[in-house]
Amino acid sequence: MKVTASATALVLSLIAGAASAQAVRTEKNMSLELANQIAAATVAACAASNYNVAAAVVDRAGTLRALQRADNAGPHTVGAAQAKAYTSASARNTTAAMLESVQKNPGAQTLVDIPGFLVLGGGVPVKVGNEVIGAVGVGGAPGGHLDEQCANAGIAKVADLLK
Repeated sequence: MKVTASATALVLSLIAGAASAQAVRTEKNMSLELANQIAAATVAACAASNYNVAAAVVDRAGTLRALQRADNAGPHTVGAAQAKAYTSASARNTTAAMLESVQKNPGAQTLVDIPGFLVLGGGVPVKVGNEVIGAVGVGGAPGGHLDEQCANAGIAKVADLLK
């Protein structure tokens, strides 16, 4: 009886240990250094095309990690960039793809009502493999598609760090 009780206790402790190990998750996330590099590379990419923009980089939870605004970028570009980055990180998708969905799918039209969401082109998720670790949002180029091009260029500049 004593051996059975000890064996049962051992089995139960192993099961409890396995259950608690599964409760802890390990996730990749955006470092401050990486966020600053992406923001700088994104603003530089737009500057090369004579676009004065702001670039915001958020972590996987949508929290701002870095923000850069070109010298001649309008004040509205800061809020737009941050909202696009937040939207992209939250949805794990580009804001251009979300805009297309909102325009074509009546069921998705209420996405624009989510607080903090800005469904305009210019927000791009930052991924390590298939895992979204954050996003970059750009505001100020003459069109969301151009904002998105700058965001993609900024991410491409640090591609070696995203492996």
